[in-house]
Order: sequence, then C-alpha cells, then structure tokens
Amino acid sequence: MDRADIVHDNFLRRVPARDLPHGRAPSGALSAFQAVEIYRAACLSRALDRQSRVMQRAGQGFYTIGSSGHEGLGAVAAALRPTDMAFLHYRDAAFQIARSRQVPGQSIAWDMLLSFAASSEDPISGGRHKVLGSKALNIPPQTSTIASHLPKAVGAAYAIGAARRHRPEHAELPEDGIVYCSFGDASANHSTAQGAFNAAQWTSYQGIPLPLLFACEDNGIGISTKTPKGWIAASFQNRPGLKYFACDGLDIFDTFATAQEAAHYVRTRRKPAFLHIRTIRLYGHAGADMPTTYLPREEVEAEEAQDPLLHMVRGLDQIGAMAPDAALQVYTETNARVARIAAEAVTRPRLRDAKGVMASLIPPKRACKPTNGPSPEARSQVFGSDLKQMAEPQIMSRLINWALTDLMLSHREIVMMGEDVGRKGGVYGVTQKLQARFGADRMIDTLLDEQSILGLAIGMAQNGFIPMPEIQFLAYLHNAEDQLRGEAATLPFFSNGQYTNPMVLRIAGLGYQKGFGGHFHNDNSVAVLRDIPGLILACPSNGADAARMLRECVRLAREEQRLVVFLEPIALYPMRDLHGDKDGGWMQTYPDPSEVIPFGQVGCHGAGEDLAIVTFGNGVYLSRQAEPALAEAGIKARIIDTRWLSPLPKVALTEAVQGAKRILIVDETRHTGGMAEALMAHFHEACPGIPLARVTAEDSFIATGPAYAATMPSRDSILAAAQEICA
Repeated sequence: MDRADIVHDNFLRRVPARDLPHGRAPSGALSAFQAVEIYRAACLSRALDRQSRVMQRAGQGFYTIGSSGHEGLGAVAAALRPTDMAFLHYRDAAFQIARSRQVPGQSIAWDMLLSFAASSEDPISGGRHKVLGSKALNIPPQTSTIASHLPKAVGAAYAIGAARRHRPEHAELPEDGIVYCSFGDASANHSTAQGAFNAAQWTSYQGIPLPLLFACEDNGIGISTKTPKGWIAASFQNRPGLKYFACDGLDIFDTFATAQEAAHYVRTRRKPAFLHIRTIRLYGHAGADMPTTYLPREEVEAEEAQDPLLHMVRGLDQIGAMAPDAALQVYTETNARVARIAAEAVTRPRLRDAKGVMASLIPPKRACKPTNGPSPEARSQVFGSDLKQMAEPQIMSRLINWALTDLMLSHREIVMMGEDVGRKGGVYGVTQKLQARFGADRMIDTLLDEQSILGLAIGMAQNGFIPMPEIQFLAYLHNAEDQLRGEAATLPFFSNGQYTNPMVLRIAGLGYQKGFGGHFHNDNSVAVLRDIPGLILACPSNGADAARMLRECVRLAREEQRLVVFLEPIALYPMRDLHGDKDGGWMQTYPDPSEVIPFGQVGCHGAGEDLAIVTFGNGVYLSRQAEPALAEAGIKARIIDTRWLSPLPKVALTEAVQGAKRILIVDETRHTGGMAEALMAHFHEACPGIPLARVTAEDSFIATGPAYAATMPSRDSILAAAQEICA
C-alpha cells in the first residue's frame, strides 16, 4: 500500500479511537480560534498532497512533492503578518494556506489545484510549474530545492532598512516589516545557504539593520541522506549576529509561541534570527519515492505514528476548541471538497505552445515618474572640478564613472554594491568618488562573496530599488551564476510577470590586459550569460558608447524591469591611443546626459562595400587599428559594432551589412560557444549567398605574461583574414 494511504487510514482509525500521540500539554498565547484555523489549513494541505498523487496517477497532475509532516508551519504563518514577505521552502503549503486565511478574498484550494493541474489559469505561474507563491499573499514563487533563494532573502531584508533612508518609487515592503525565509535541514548545508547565513551575520555584526527570520524545517533527512542528529542545533546555536530559537513543529502551540517570539525579536531589534523547527517527513521525498527502500520500516512507521495532524487533534481537544469527532469531520469534509474542486480544475486550459510558455520571460513595463535628469546646480555640486574636464577627451573608465554619477543623481533608487566599489572606487577606479558623492548606503562595500552580492541585488529589487551590482572580473561570475539563471531570470517566468528582478549587473571582463592576471582576471567567454532566457547582455567598445549604453541599460531596468548585464572590456578602460603613441585616438568627450544608444541599435564606422567587419568590444578597437592596412591593401571596409550581444540585434545587423560583398566576424570570445557561432548562423540565414568568415579566440584559457593575447584575435590576424576572404 502507498505510504500516503497508510497515513490516511491511520488517521481515520486513530481519531475515533482517541488513539492520539502523547505530547506536552498546550500552553501559550495561541487562541482556540487560531488553533482551529491552523488545523483547517493543515487538513487542506494534507488533502492537497493526497489529491496531487491521485491526479498524477490519472495523468492530470505532474508534480507531487508535498508538505505532509510539515503542516505545523501554519502556526508560523499565524505568528507573522501577511505583509511580511515570505520566501518559502517547497514543503510549506500549510504556511501559504494559513496565510491565505488572513487575507480576505482568497480561493487557495482552487488556486493550488490549478497549479497542480498545470493550468494556464494558475494565478501564480500561469501553468509553468507547481510552485508555492502568491502576489496577494506577498509570497514570491520559489523553484529552488537547494536554498538558492536565501541570498535574495538577505537582500530583501536589507532593502527594508535601506528604504527608510531612500524610499524607492516602487517600494512594496512596509517599514516595520520583516522577511521570512524557510528551507530544509539538508539545504542548510548547501554552500549557497552558508553564504547567505554568513552574509546576514556579517551585516548584523556591524549593526546594520537586517530584519530577517530564517526558518530551518528539520525533518532529519534530505531525500535519502540523513542529517546527523543534533547537527543543525550544534551548527547554529552560537553563531555571532544570528539569534537562535527552537521549537517542536509537531506542537502548534509551541511553534506559534516560539515563532511569535522570534518574529518580535527580528521586528523590534532589526536583527536576523534562526528558527529551528522540528518536523517529520511523511510519504518519502516525492511521488514514487519509497522511503522503506532506504529506511527501516519500523523507523518509517514510527514517524507516521507522530503525524502532526494527530498531535493537533489532541491539542484542540485538550483546550476545548474542537472535539476529535468534529476534527475528523473537518478532515473528511476537506478531502471530499478538494476532490470536487480538483475534478473541475483538471478541465481548465493548459499552455499548449511555445508562445504561451515564453510569454512571461520578458517582464511587463511599469509606469515610472518622469525625470529630466539632474539639475545644473546638483551636477555642479556633485561633480565639482570634474565638470571642467568634460569638454576634453577622456578614457573609458572615467566616462563610465561620470555616467554612473549622473544616473545616481537622476534616480535615487539606484544602489551599487560589490567588492571594493566604495572606499577604493573599484579595482580599476571606475567607481572612484561615488561613495563620497552618494554615501555608503548607496555605494555598498560588500563581503567577498559573489553569491551574496547578486543576492543582495535581487532582494533589493523586490522592494523597488534599481540595483547595480558589480562583479570584479568575469571569471568570478561563475561562483554565482545560478543567482542569475535560477533566481533572477526565472522569477518573472514562474510568477507570470507578477514578480521581477530589474537590475544592471556591471562586470569587468574580456581579455587583452598586458601581462596581468591570466585567466582569473581575463575571461573571454560569455556563453554562460547568452544562454539565460530574458537576460540582456550589453558590451561597449569605447567610452562615449559606454556612457550612452549605460543610460539605456538603467532605463531598461527601471521602466521595463529587465535583467541587464553590462560587460565592460577591462583592457579598454585606460586605452588612450589607437594608431600611434599619444595620438589619443581612443578617447572621447563625455556625451550630454540626454544622449542614449537605444537597445538594439548597432554602431557603424565607415561605408566600405568590399567587407563588413562585424565585431564588438576589443574587436572594434583591433579592427579600427587594422583600417589603414586594409585601405592600403585596397579593401574598402566598414566596421559594425554589435554592442548588444544578447539577444542579438538581428534586424539592425542585417541592415548594417546591406551592400557589403563579404562579412568577416571578429570575435574575441572562444571558437566554440562564442559569439561568432551565433553571428555566423544569423548571417547565413539572413544574408544567403554572402561569403562569411570569422576570426575567433582559441578554445583556451588566457595566459599571464608576454603571451597574454596569443590565443585571441589581433590586428594582424584580422588583416590576414580580410585579405583571404577578399582575394
């Protein structure tokens, strides 16, 4: 017999017989009414778990990981406010159901069954996944089973305090709110979770407000691997900056009282806390998982004997809130009601085509207060002597700095964060003076942890900020790429556009640094970024373009709620000369703050018809260096700067090569998986018959020392390839 049926039959048999598990006598502030409400939520959660299995067997449902054994989390919901943002563990159906009973107008059983049926009418995901979540209940949907949502919970909690100082236009979280974040005991060991705990402690230790309540639902096992007894308590009881609370999740009275105490601590002290909740896991991990294949039967049966619903029935009886027979009636009526609702839910429409599935990849636009930019007086006060230098040509790093200054003057909701961005002004000086200009709360020097940096940004976006995190080097992004892929990019997708993660992530990257750093500081692969649906990847080739594009990137984040990565070519930061020593050919003057390069607009230098060189970043610089030799060889060329690497500006690129007899792609990323592959495919499809060639980097990491550029395109290799295709 299926373990779910065994647990169900046990309940039906034991309640009438008054065969209830022993436990501590009820005590504390939980009222009879609240206790009954929590029990009703638990019954609904249990019924939904059972129904999901019925639906799966009938081919009407597709995901059966459930919450049975964790129903006591309804008591935690009762201890919080429905305005407290909750990032939930995937076994927290009872929490969501209990919260729904605090907010008028909810139809939680119907909503969750639509999710089970993958109906396009599912109010949270639109049929894209069985996720817990609700905009009305302040519960962003989660798909993570490995605690990747913890870093953004830290960011959201930080954003509450930050909003007290700089209230964003689109702020949603109340000033006295807290952030709740739950996860399993196995997930607590994940490096992402450990990084989030450390970031929270690091922040709290410095006295920075962080109203965050972590909740570890400890059922003692992760799929089949047991958590060592006592591990969670031993690991979290004495952490600096993190207050520890513990309760028995089988006892809703104890759980409510402890959760209430923990929430009060977090809300009043503005410090993080760790709530350790003992739970049990019923039915195994999910679906077809059979716990008796890896656990002794007697151990499984012992857990089943401690069914939290049986404990609730005992407690309700002891306080005189509900007799066992009445409790049994609630249970059976709830199961029957869920079955009736499910019969209707499975008839509702589902997603049928790619267009429908992809409809929420791109977030909806939002109305923003118009801005005319900073006033001359404000600019004069902030820029100081820098204003006088704006009429003179400058290097890229300085023009980016000035663009960031103007943007932060224009939009108070912009916050930058990263390693060394504040006091030091960045490894390459790009953010110099910004902390002095705007304060440490808008130029945040973070701890050395890329996951925490991106989590902070993602979480702050939940409260209306426009985060501009910085990753020092492209190679370091790989430490935290899942925060972009698994969290930021998926949020609008799995919330049907109701939740978004607008931000502009700045990354110093690509190669050509002379003799410095090797692969760690020169990474010429962007494949991991181009592979993320919905993400915009921008890469300027010169300082004036960088300023204009950065303004557009901020507009895309602010008004269109887009996730944007702004890739800054490290080697071009200080570049002054183009053809000869001290010619100043690669410096530009600072463009007026009103000037932007629209998303999808490419750059074009020259109008030659013999050859169109399509490139980006350092490739533009190298191609410009090759121009005189090309002309000398009789090749009339034009150089097209792609600028926007993902999604490719296909229409603009096709128009830009019109009239050219040949196309040469210069790609400083790798031969395999690089930009050239996408560009070759596009031009092959869009411009049939036009000869194509490419110059790419080798499939290699980058060396330190004299061979720093040996594996990448050069002026000479571009010239040679141009001569070959034009021969």
